[in-house]
Amino acid sequence: MKLGITGLSGSGKTTVFEALTQQLAEGSNKSEDRIGMVQVPDTRVDVLSDMYKPKKTIYARVEYFLPGRSGGEKKKDRNTWTPVRDCDALIHVIRNFGGYGYSDPTPAADFAALDQELVLADLVVVEKRLERLELDRRRGKQIDPEELSLLERCRESLEQEVPLRKHPDLASAHVLKGFAFVSAKPMLVLFNNEDDDDTLPNVGELVEKEACMVIRGKLEQELAQMTDEEALDFLSEFEITASATDRVVQRSYDLLGLISFFTVGEDEVRAWTIQRGTPAVDAAEVIHSDIKKGFIRAEVLSYDDLMEANTYAEARKQGTVRLEGKTYPVRDGDIINFRFNV
Repeated sequence: MKLGITGLSGSGKTTVFEALTQQLAEGSNKSEDRIGMVQVPDTRVDVLSDMYKPKKTIYARVEYFLPGRSGGEKKKDRNTWTPVRDCDALIHVIRNFGGYGYSDPTPAADFAALDQELVLADLVVVEKRLERLELDRRRGKQIDPEELSLLERCRESLEQEVPLRKHPDLASAHVLKGFAFVSAKPMLVLFNNEDDDDTLPNVGELVEKEACMVIRGKLEQELAQMTDEEALDFLSEFEITASATDRVVQRSYDLLGLISFFTVGEDEVRAWTIQRGTPAVDAAEVIHSDIKKGFIRAEVLSYDDLMEANTYAEARKQGTVRLEGKTYPVRDGDIINFRFNV
């Protein structure tokens, strides 16, 4: 899962990136892209690792991407959004703090301003493609009627300043996937608050229309620099029950409809990330294409059933280990052993 961090200048994107990734870069060049890989916290992986004592324990991972500043950003060049087009979702950082040199925060207006930029960027792409299709039609070339119809719907929505993520059928349309529309991507709105403020700002209906949460960016950035012992005292003092990384990752999973399944053994305990409802045969491909190709059956045991039985052998005796076919929709917490032959 790759999450692109966006926001207006001065919103604290870099601070949030460093808080989430614990990657601090003194005097870093802001024109350079930054990427941070973060383990997805999951106590189930810890428990399974203690149970199987594997040689390797591998958690699911999330990639945070912070685009570098470019000349195009100042000019509102639509190509500014090219770096985040391959991201699975966007984290929109909004300034909700004041201080010396800052005007009063205007979170609702800031959200609207950047969201409009996403809409305009996609509208440019749509109009160019429609012009090309019309030119091809005049030249007698065959055009895809489905693509034309979907693009016309996109244009209608974007001209009304409605982002494509508000139309799930357009956002997920296979025919449009290659355009990687930025306004179609799921979005998590992250209000970057003062150190002593953990409440959502008054932004009207925005909190009902979008996935919103609060981060105290500067505070969390300081937390990322501390030792475990120092962090415990810090968390207690500021009444932080979970780190920003844990909270944002969990909210991102929910936003994207992601779940984890596990493979276990003496060699490796590992968490794998898939979309909710993914068929077993496609989940197998996440591990290796050969497993999908030679798929026979999936031996499945839920994590909860394993915990209740205490051992895999006892779960088998209790009848909670079951064989599933290709179309079985994998559930969060499934422990799967794929049977295959190639």
